[in-house]
Amino acid sequence: MIHLHHCISARSFRPLWMLEELGLPYELVLHDFPPRVHDEAFLAINPLGTVPAFLDGEVRMTESAAICQYLAARHPEAGLDVASQDPAYGDYLNFLHFGEATLTFPQTLVLRYGQFEPPERRLPQVVEDYSRWFLSRLRSLEPRLETRRWLCAERFTAADVSVGYALLLASHLGLDERFKPSVRDYWARLQAREAFRRALEAQHAAAVTQGVSPTAAMALR
Repeated sequence: MIHLHHCISARSFRPLWMLEELGLPYELVLHDFPPRVHDEAFLAINPLGTVPAFLDGEVRMTESAAICQYLAARHPEAGLDVASQDPAYGDYLNFLHFGEATLTFPQTLVLRYGQFEPPERRLPQVVEDYSRWFLSRLRSLEPRLETRRWLCAERFTAADVSVGYALLLASHLGLDERFKPSVRDYWARLQAREAFRRALEAQHAAAVTQGVSPTAAMALR
C-alpha cells in the first residue's frame, strides 16, 4: 500500500493527483503546515520535515515532480508517461521539471515574504518581484497552449500534473487573475478533470477525519 504524507494544497498535491489519475489504492496522511513545526515525529519519516513523503514498499521519495515521474513510469498503461524513444520525450521531461523548478520556486518566495514571515519581516517588494518572475515564466507557455490542449505528446501526461500544481498554487495567491487567455483556458481544463476533483475531495475528507484544518496554509494569513 502506498502511503502519502500531505498538507492541504502543498507540493504533495502533485502525487495525490497522480494517484487519483492512476486509480491506485493509497493511504493519505494529513499534517498541519509546516509539519516540521507541528509534528516532530514526522522527522523520522522525512528528516527534511517537508511534504510530500511518499512510501511505496521500500521506496522513499520526497520530491514531488520525481514522484510524478516515478508513478507514470511504473504504470505506463495509464498513458501518463512518455517513453524515452518517443519524439516528445524531451518536451515531457522539460515541462515535468519546469512545473517545479521554474514555476513553483518563485511562488514559495511570494508565500514566505508575503504571508509566512512575521509582519515585521515581510517584504512587499520581494512579493511583487517574484510574482512578476512567475508570471513572466508562465507566459512562455502561452504560444504552445494556443495550438494544443496539453503540454506534450498530444495527450495529458504527468507534465500537466506538475505544471497544473503550480497553477493551483497561483490561484491560492490570487495570481490566476493575471493569467493570459490560453493559460487560463488550460487551467480550466485541468480543473475539470475528474481525478483533479477527486484529489481535492480526498484531501478535504482526510483533513476532516484526521483533525487537520482543511484550509490551505496560504489562505490562512
